[in-house]
Amino acid sequence: MTDIDIAVSRLVRARHEHQPQPAPALADATAAYAAQERVARELAWFGTAPPRYWKSGGASRAAVISHAPLPPAGVWISPAQAGTWPEVRGGIEAEVALRLREPVDAERAATLDLSGARKLIDAMCVSIEIVDSRWAEGTQAPALAQLADVLSHGALVLGAWVGFEASREWSTQFCRVRIGSRPERVFQGTHPLADPVFVVPAWLRHATRHGQELPAGSIVTTGSWCGLLQAQAGDRVEVAFDGMGEACVQL
Repeated sequence: MTDIDIAVSRLVRARHEHQPQPAPALADATAAYAAQERVARELAWFGTAPPRYWKSGGASRAAVISHAPLPPAGVWISPAQAGTWPEVRGGIEAEVALRLREPVDAERAATLDLSGARKLIDAMCVSIEIVDSRWAEGTQAPALAQLADVLSHGALVLGAWVGFEASREWSTQFCRVRIGSRPERVFQGTHPLADPVFVVPAWLRHATRHGQELPAGSIVTTGSWCGLLQAQAGDRVEVAFDGMGEACVQL
């Protein structure tokens, strides 16, 4: 078996049996993305349509931006109940999600810069990513294994959409997070890329790289403002971005 075969087999088993598996060694990002795609096909996440929901992000503007298509069954509208959804064993990230105004194909994506990307976004919302891992090592698994495992994604909660503000000053943006009975945590201007839109050109080039067109209404969540905060079953998680709205989920 190849490294991709091993990763796919273990990820599918972990999702079927709800038991984490040991993380494999993968050769490179190409192998990790190939494993992502094969798992999605084997679990019939998207059918013949392109994925509608994505996550993209990076540790800094100098770092590689990574991407993962998200299984639609795990994307919920706030206020949400996790219920018996199995992929909620990890942590919480407070994020801004962006929505695509119009279809984008590979030719257009190839020419995009940050200014052009802003013109393609029609709405934004508060989002909560529930982080989980199919690997026994959790978030300590090798980076390529986490990439293969849709970047340790568990579920995504979307708040109400509001109009996108291209001139918004993200450096002064406040983000507020409350988990269970713990005190509220407040973050200001803490997006790792300084601007959530920074991921959009790379996301669109990645999502259209096989020649498919990404349709209008496609959504990407863009990276955590609060790092990774721990939560547990029974916690109610509330996230608010000043001037944008809020989202909540009961674990």
